[in-house]
Amino acid sequence: AITLCDSAAAESCPVFPGAGLRAHWGLPDPAAVEGSDAERIEAFRDTLRRIGNRIAALQGLPYAAMDRDARQQALQQIGQRAD
Repeated sequence: AITLCDSAAAESCPVFPGAGLRAHWGLPDPAAVEGSDAERIEAFRDTLRRIGNRIAALQGLPYAAMDRDARQQALQQIGQRAD
């Protein structure tokens, strides 16, 4: 489970069967941006770009060759990217 919104990081996650991994990839909430329509649209585009970059990093991991701890650490590192 990956949370994105900083306000959701403190919420409890739903129960998942098995030993799932959890990480927080904090991003500003684009819906909270105030300004012109163009500025608000740009905030959503920027958030989408950053999520895409992080998903690409996740897809590039040698997941099958990693143990659980390495996977967890990699997920957390991806969330700390500056993008």
